[in-house]
Amino acid sequence: MHDEQDAGVGVGPWQGPWPTDPRYDPELLAGGDRRNVVDRYRYWRREAIVADLDTRRHDFHVAVENWQHDLNIGTVVRTANAFLAREVHIVGRRRWNRRGAMVTDRYQHVRYHPTVDDLLAYAAVEGLAVVGIDNLPGAVPLESVELPRKCLLLFGQEGPGLSAPARAAASLVCSIAQYGSTRSINAGVASGIAMHAWIRRYAAPVDLTGLPNEITVT
Repeated sequence: MHDEQDAGVGVGPWQGPWPTDPRYDPELLAGGDRRNVVDRYRYWRREAIVADLDTRRHDFHVAVENWQHDLNIGTVVRTANAFLAREVHIVGRRRWNRRGAMVTDRYQHVRYHPTVDDLLAYAAVEGLAVVGIDNLPGAVPLESVELPRKCLLLFGQEGPGLSAPARAAASLVCSIAQYGSTRSINAGVASGIAMHAWIRRYAAPVDLTGLPNEITVT
């Protein structure tokens, strides 16, 4: 089954002799590819796109707590796909509103953990520094800190923010500067800001196809 397609974007049926590369999908070649993917992946099978992304995924992971059916998780997943996170981890309830993900969850690895302790055990095995993102007393401003290269960015949910076990587990908690009247921003927005902070430090610029223009910074 193909992703939802939008007639206003993408390309129509393939013109000329069909390519023989097995990454191409005959159905998309025949009918056109209106998916929300970069040009590099036009007409590719979904499995081929995921396999290619797996060769280039970055060293950061993203985790979000989901104790109250947080509606921001779809945005977190979509943003993690855009910034090529290694994995997205959902702690607590397995059910979440996929509408905000805009089918990007089909290209992004998503792992579920019943508890924060289970997430921490995974992070320890993988050698990931756990970085909480929340505007808590004593938090270090994200704007002035260098995130660890191998890290797990951990977010709470709208309202309560990081749970007490998550706060205790984080080796570093970073705050995001805010200049208006609201006291908080949602996890979807916060995750995008934090992921881009990692990208600015460690990832190379990309061309219009989504491929790096130069070697990644070490």
